[in-house]
Amino acid sequence: MSVQPGWYVDPADPDTRRYWDGDGWVGAPIPVDATPPEGPPPPEPVPADVPAAAVHGSQQEQPGQPAARPRPGQPGGPSAGAPAGGPWPGHPLGPGHPQGPPPGWPYPTWPGQQPLPRPHGLPLASYGARLVARVIDFALVLLLNVVVNGWFVWRLLGEFAAPWNEYVRRVNAGDFRNPEPLPAAGEQFGSLLVTVLLIATALWFAYEVPSMAARGQTFGKRLVGIRALPVEADAPLGFGRATRRWSTLGLPTLLWFCCGLGLLLQFVDVVSALLDQPLRQALHDKRAQTVVVQLPRTRPDPRTTPRDRANPPGDTE
Repeated sequence: MSVQPGWYVDPADPDTRRYWDGDGWVGAPIPVDATPPEGPPPPEPVPADVPAAAVHGSQQEQPGQPAARPRPGQPGGPSAGAPAGGPWPGHPLGPGHPQGPPPGWPYPTWPGQQPLPRPHGLPLASYGARLVARVIDFALVLLLNVVVNGWFVWRLLGEFAAPWNEYVRRVNAGDFRNPEPLPAAGEQFGSLLVTVLLIATALWFAYEVPSMAARGQTFGKRLVGIRALPVEADAPLGFGRATRRWSTLGLPTLLWFCCGLGLLLQFVDVVSALLDQPLRQALHDKRAQTVVVQLPRTRPDPRTTPRDRANPPGDTE
């Protein structure tokens, strides 16, 4: 597993960030809501009691010859039976790499159950809160379809009336063995069905994508108090990411006419959040690299809270 250098939340202390240089953690930690500096942190000063030979010993090695290392049991050497690379192969512990695994690696020495992740210092939204928000949004989109798409749906039902009425008559009469096929739907049934699905998909896109791009919230999410954020930064999703997130769940609407295939894909997407650990990401979250968090119920008063417009919290390079 290769992790690019950068500032990440320290798995040993989720309230801090540290710099990962590609091989290990370097430098002192900073608060998780502070703005990280550009590039790696400045090198820490060498303690006065460290011999100069230990600091510059690498400069005295002959090119092409391996450096002499203490043997096990000698002072400064590894203890017997301990792996030289530490518990994470390829990521040694020691000066410059003092604490824990790289970002995304499990923490095997965590006592008891690992704490739930807190992306950007916020708790993950519960499954129940996400479901309630989705139901509210679905009801609003359905209301929009009644207003905009209602006439086309009424025409569609009229085209399907003949086979439906015959089916109901046979059920009421107990005529289940009638060899005659049901009457065909009207000639415009196929084109009306495509029109209804296109309008429904467009209304869902117009309702969800712009608000998610700007605020990470739909109306339902605002009522419940949850928000979608990028995994890597506390920032707006942007139009491109919001579109990718919506398309995984919204575009299968166009496949509803294909034996309910679209409904099956959407059901799998919604249920996938129940099976994902530890970030509870549904398939549309994974595609857009987003995570849904629970916002605090009591927000700071903007009239008394100082604002740092130049360095907003959570900015990362």
